[in-house]
Amino acid sequence: MSYTPESMDALRLLGDELADETVKELFERGQVGKFNTLMRYFSTAGQDLPDGLPDVAREYLHATAAPPSWIDWGEMEKARLFFIDNNVHISTALAFSAMPACYVIPHVAKLLSATHALEYPSRRMAETGQFTVYLMQPDAFEAGSRFVPAVQKVRLLHASIRYHMSREGRWDVAALGTPICQEDMIGGQMMFSLQVLDALHRLGIHMSVDGAESYFYVWRVVGEMLGISPEHAPADLDEARKFSDLYMTRHMGPSEEGARLTRQLIDLYEEVVPGTLLDPVVAALIRYLIGDTCADWLQVPRTGWDTAVKLSPALIGIFERIEDRSPLGEWALDRLGHITTHLELSSLTRGRIMQYAIPEQLKDEYGVTSQANRTDRWTPPSLSLRT
Repeated sequence: MSYTPESMDALRLLGDELADETVKELFERGQVGKFNTLMRYFSTAGQDLPDGLPDVAREYLHATAAPPSWIDWGEMEKARLFFIDNNVHISTALAFSAMPACYVIPHVAKLLSATHALEYPSRRMAETGQFTVYLMQPDAFEAGSRFVPAVQKVRLLHASIRYHMSREGRWDVAALGTPICQEDMIGGQMMFSLQVLDALHRLGIHMSVDGAESYFYVWRVVGEMLGISPEHAPADLDEARKFSDLYMTRHMGPSEEGARLTRQLIDLYEEVVPGTLLDPVVAALIRYLIGDTCADWLQVPRTGWDTAVKLSPALIGIFERIEDRSPLGEWALDRLGHITTHLELSSLTRGRIMQYAIPEQLKDEYGVTSQANRTDRWTPPSLSLRT
């Protein structure tokens, strides 16, 4: 498929019809609260849907309960093995490259700033990390897994953000297109697939073309389950490269929101890293993976580790040679990777299961500031302390 500025412009007007209609009806019938309450008890595939669920939600959950009919389970298994072999590296690429890449797109950073709790950046990282771990489980698409319900809820979450942002006048649709439009959804898919592969390459990770294609394939499957239209999504790595290059060229640049989100991301990672000695490595690794131009746009600080971190590929190469030559070394490094990934996720989630719910009001759920006129009379909040 060929991508042009004109074809991309057309994608900016498209949302996700099925999820959008579902959310619209839930709001119009005043059933969002009931839906969220009941869905807290629906967390695994194959589980009976809760009694009393609104009909429109029940129809949506039935329609989206299975992966696309074209899915190749052989490719999915290869992707899972690729993830097991590279779990720490993939987690690193997601955290230090894919996330900052989202902030390089000013309108995406603006939307994240407007809809996500700025004071709680760990929530987005926790949700993303948990989502990926669910995806790469052996039984991700089988009864009892948590992945499919997570996808179904995230898709409705995106639709609800479109609903709020458009109806409440918080988004310039004429200038920016539909919030979380098809172009941005595919752009996000590229950041979590193709650009993760690029980051692995920069880290010096040895990966086969077959492994890279399988990793991309699984994100094609996920993309369609999240509402990306298959007729517009890149079918392979070549098309993905063309889309990603054009998308980034069209939109990337500096923004106040992007710099602020990045600063919060760095602060979050520095809290996870034990002690303070290695804190500068966080900024150095982000700069190395996204490049100086993007790092400067996001105001990633320069540190004394900027040069040292460029030795990462050589260090990783030593571990990979150990892994290749010793079955015991391979087992030990795989276990170390598994434990490290779960420790990272546990530190972000604090051991909790992250819940995806439809926000009834963006302000309460995501910290969007009040739109009240600042010249209006100030009314103090009611007392929270009761005697």
